[in-house]
Amino acid sequence: MISLNRSSFLSNSGVNGSGVNAQRQRRQPPAFVKVIASRSNQDQKGRATSERSGSVLVDSTLKEMKDHTSSSPIVDPESAVSGGVKDVYGEDSATEDQLVTPWTVSVASGYSLLRDPHHNKGLAFAEKERDAHYLRGLLPPTVVSQDLQVKKMMHNIRQYQVPLQKYMAMMDLQEMNERLFYKLLIENVEELLPVVYTPTVGEACQKYGSIFRRPQGLFISLKEKGRILEVLKNWPERSIQVIVVTDGERILGLGDLGCQGMGIPVGKLSLYTALGGCLPVTIDVGTNNEKLLNDDFYIGLRQRRATGQEYAELLHEFMSAVKQIYGEKVLIQFEDFANHNAFDLLEKYGTTHLVFNDDIQGTASVVLAGLIAAQKLVGGTLADHKFLFLGAGEAGTGIAELIALEMSKQTGAPLEETRKNIWLVDSKGLIVSSRKESLQHFKKPWAHEHEPIKELVDAVKSIKPTVLIGTSGVGRTFTKEVVEAMAAINQKPIILSLSNPTSQSECTAEEAYAWSQGRAIFASGSPFPPVEYGGKVYVPGQANNAYIFPGLGLGLIMSGAIRVHDDMLLAASETLAAEVTQENYDKGLIYPPFANIRNISAHIAANVAAKAYELGLATRLPQPEDLVKYAESCMYSPAYRNYR
Repeated sequence: MISLNRSSFLSNSGVNGSGVNAQRQRRQPPAFVKVIASRSNQDQKGRATSERSGSVLVDSTLKEMKDHTSSSPIVDPESAVSGGVKDVYGEDSATEDQLVTPWTVSVASGYSLLRDPHHNKGLAFAEKERDAHYLRGLLPPTVVSQDLQVKKMMHNIRQYQVPLQKYMAMMDLQEMNERLFYKLLIENVEELLPVVYTPTVGEACQKYGSIFRRPQGLFISLKEKGRILEVLKNWPERSIQVIVVTDGERILGLGDLGCQGMGIPVGKLSLYTALGGCLPVTIDVGTNNEKLLNDDFYIGLRQRRATGQEYAELLHEFMSAVKQIYGEKVLIQFEDFANHNAFDLLEKYGTTHLVFNDDIQGTASVVLAGLIAAQKLVGGTLADHKFLFLGAGEAGTGIAELIALEMSKQTGAPLEETRKNIWLVDSKGLIVSSRKESLQHFKKPWAHEHEPIKELVDAVKSIKPTVLIGTSGVGRTFTKEVVEAMAAINQKPIILSLSNPTSQSECTAEEAYAWSQGRAIFASGSPFPPVEYGGKVYVPGQANNAYIFPGLGLGLIMSGAIRVHDDMLLAASETLAAEVTQENYDKGLIYPPFANIRNISAHIAANVAAKAYELGLATRLPQPEDLVKYAESCMYSPAYRNYR
C-alpha cells in the first residue's frame, strides 16, 4: 500500500500548514494572481492590471541578449514585448505572454501578425487595426464579428462525418487563431469536448505520427538527460502555473503509445484554458509497442522503454528542473503513467511538490461526485452501499480509496473499516486475503477475507454489491448476465462503465438500461447518446474528469497552495454533486450538463481554495472575500482584444 500519511495514498493528508503559518508575517499580499488559465492579470476584486508577471521586459531582454551575443540590437522600449498596455500591439488591456525566447524580441505585424495564433483575428480585424498594423491588402475588405466566425467554424466542423477529421480541424484552428478556438470550445463544449478530448483524442494519439503537423508542448527524451533545465528554458512562456506531463505508457485504454501520448497533455491544455493553461510535456523514454517502433511515421525514440534507475533519474531531473524554474507552486499533473510508476511518483513527490495524478485522484473525485449525487435517487448514504470494482489499477484503487475516505468522514469510522465495504476484481479474480503475498502494494488494502472467485458474475452473486464500477480497460465485460445479476439484487443498481475510449467501455448505455429493465442508474467514461426504452428516454451521464481537474487546478493556483490534500478532492466531489439539479435527476442523470462547466469549475475552484486556506496550505494572502467571484475573474476570456 502506498501511504503518504499512513492512511491514504491519494495525497499527502499529513501535510499541514504549520510551515505556511509560520511565514505569514513575512509574506506580502500579492498585487494580483497570475493564473495561466486566465492569461490575464487580475487584482483580488477582478480588475485587470497592467503589471505582468513573467513578461519579457526590455532590461531583462537586453541583458539576456547581451549574454548570448556580442552584437545585440538596440531595442526601442515601446516595441518591447511586455504584454501590458504598451505592448507591441497596443492592446487595451493585459493579454497573454508573448511566445518569445528570453534572448529575442519578436515584433509581428502585417503578414506575420496573420500567422500569429495568439493575436490573429482574421477577418475580425477592424479598419483602424488594418491600417495600424499593415494589414491592408492582406485580407479581403469584409470585417466580420467574432460571433459570426464562431458560427462559420461550427458550420464547417459539422460538415465532417469522421470525428478525427473534426479533431484535426480544431487543432488547425488552434494553430491559426487561439482566441477563436477557445471561444468555439467554450460556447459549444458539449458538442466539442468529445472531439478535442475523449474519446476522439485516443484515436488522435494512435495516429499522432501520421497527422503530426506542428509541435505543441515540450518533448523531453533520454537524449536530453542532464540538460532538462536547458530544455525547459526553451519554452517561451515564463509564467507557467500548470504542467501536464505523461510518459505515454498507458494512454487511456490503448496501452503504450510512447511519444504519441502527447495528444493527452495537449487536450488537457485546451480544457484547462477553456474551462477553468498549462505546459504539455511528454517524457520520451522509448516504447515497447512494436507496431510503433516499426512505423515510419512514429515521431519518438525508436528504442525499448527505459526502466529502473535510468527512468527514475530522468524523472527526478525533470521534477527538480521544474521546481527550479517555475517555483514551488507550479502544479504538476501526472497523466497516463503505468500503474507502477503512477503510484510511485505520487508517493515520492507528493510531499515535496504540488502534484496531482488525474488518473488516480481526478477520476476518483468525479466518480465520488456521481455516487454522492446518486444517493438522492436511491436513498440512504454511501455507508449503506457495497461496492464492487472490475479493475484494480490506478483508477480503480484511487476511486475505492476516495470512497472509503468519504465514508470515514461521514460516519467517523476508521478508514480500515470503511474499506471493508469495497471489493475489487482484477485479471486473476476477486482480490482476497489468500492472494495478499503476491499482490502489488496498492492492491493489498483491498484483500478481504473471502473464498477465491474467478468470474465477475460469480463475484456479483456472492458479494451482492449495490454499485458496480468498471475501470478494467476491457470492453464488453459487463455482460448481460452480470447486469441482470445486479438488477436481481437491487431495485436501482448503480452501474458505472468508466473505461475509455468508447470501444473499451465495459458496456453501453443501451445495454445497461435494457438488461436492467430501465432500472439502472448509469454513467460512463465515454459519451453515449440518449436511449429510449419502454417508452421513456434515458440520458446517460458521463463521468468525465473534465468536471474536476480544471476547477481543482484553478483553486490550487488562485490560493497559492503548496500541496494537494485529500480534503480538497472531497471538497471538489461534494461541490460537483451539489450542482446536479432535480431536472437532471428526472432524466436519470447524476452529473450536471457540461454546458454549465465554467460555472461549475468556478464553484469547485472556490471550495478547493477555501479548503487550502482552512488547512493553512494557501500562500496567496489575504484570502479574497468572495472566492467564487475571484475564480470567475481569473478565468480566461476568449473575446478579441482591441488593438490600437
